[in-house]
Amino acid sequence: MKNIKLVYIGGGSRAWARVFMNDLTLTEELGGELALYDVDREAAEQNRRIGERLNAHPDARSRWNYAVYDDLERALDGADFVAISILPGTLDEMAVDVHAPERYGVYQSVGDTVGPGGVLRAMRAVPVFEGFARAIRKCCPEAWVINLTNPMTILVKTLFDVFPEIKAFGCCHEVFHAEDFLCCAVHEQLGVPRPDRHELTVDASGINHFTWITRARWEDADVLALLPPFIERFYETGYVEKHGIAPENWRFDPFTCGNKVKMDLFRRFGALAAAGDRHLVEFLPKAWYLDGPEAAERWLCHLTSVDYRRRDREKKLESSAAMADGRADVALEKSSEELVRLMLAILGFGAVVSNANTVNVGQMPQLPRGTVVETNCVFDRDSVRPITAQPLPGGVLSLVSANALNLENLYAGIRARDLGAIGEAFLAQPLCLGLDCETGRRLFREMARGTAKHLDPWYDLSVLK
Repeated sequence: MKNIKLVYIGGGSRAWARVFMNDLTLTEELGGELALYDVDREAAEQNRRIGERLNAHPDARSRWNYAVYDDLERALDGADFVAISILPGTLDEMAVDVHAPERYGVYQSVGDTVGPGGVLRAMRAVPVFEGFARAIRKCCPEAWVINLTNPMTILVKTLFDVFPEIKAFGCCHEVFHAEDFLCCAVHEQLGVPRPDRHELTVDASGINHFTWITRARWEDADVLALLPPFIERFYETGYVEKHGIAPENWRFDPFTCGNKVKMDLFRRFGALAAAGDRHLVEFLPKAWYLDGPEAAERWLCHLTSVDYRRRDREKKLESSAAMADGRADVALEKSSEELVRLMLAILGFGAVVSNANTVNVGQMPQLPRGTVVETNCVFDRDSVRPITAQPLPGGVLSLVSANALNLENLYAGIRARDLGAIGEAFLAQPLCLGLDCETGRRLFREMARGTAKHLDPWYDLSVLK
């Protein structure tokens, strides 16, 4: 067993942290300290108590020393890995991000990556990540840093911009769901048991939540060639990789969709968009798929409300308290996430190929070097090496390029704390393109002022007239 120190920034998380803790407890190759740091100390303390109950679980294959820190630098001291999963701001700010634009006819299904909500979330998160990068450079410059926070692209960019030598990457599970969707096509079209996604070989590239699969094979089968007849069968009803064919199944979970947008984009461009439809539609002109709730309904796609997130958070708060206090059993079940598998590869337990968000050093020749892109990478002993991706089709490239360059412009504005430049990047969001300039600027002002509590430390909002 290899002993490590793993720091979790956002260690009070009720979602990612719990998944991570379970996977670590079921990994016999690793042990050591899991340092939990969170601005909500009580939440981190609950996770510490849950972790101690996981240690005592009869199926535990490793045991961890869970420690809660009030000081970030003390937490980072001696770290081998740092995972970052935070909510920039609160659900009150997210309510402004998601719902204020609706009064202007702009609807968002997620609101955390691009679109009006993605811009405001980035404005809050980038200054915080600048501080994280400086602290990592000072306290644990050799640690591997894994970002799980959205907006993924712009926050990975921040880490490398502040600390160019940082060993960091962004980890996202959206491509995994697209691979599951492809496994469904193999099952339906070839009449074989549904394969595991790890049995596929895929080439994926783009930017986070707007990554595209341009090649996929299972054994001797070209899986993308199976998609036209598969789509012909299931286009109208939708097909949910979790449930299979059932017209109503996509409705049961606000984070699920019927993949009809994904299928439509494949028909148009010949490549498979490798994210959930809720993310994909925010990178595209609103008239295509997201011109209001009725359009979302037609495309079998949810508009996930912040009210739902509030209710879900209350359930998770109660669940956490019950597990921490011993009033509820702790479940110990391995997830489908890749994080621990990637850590093991970096520690020398065998090479792994998986998708990651890294700085473009040539793995996507069609996009400028220095942008953050998502491609396959080889994870091996103390290294993450990007793999050169196949070219994207021309139509896809134009969409990806426009969004990638707009994210670059947005980051430059945030880094300079230039609200004028940020406002121009806001207007250029695909979902905002139907707004005239004055209306778009008015919406930007309203959203900035509505989330001022988390912007005032870094921006002079008085310049917004």
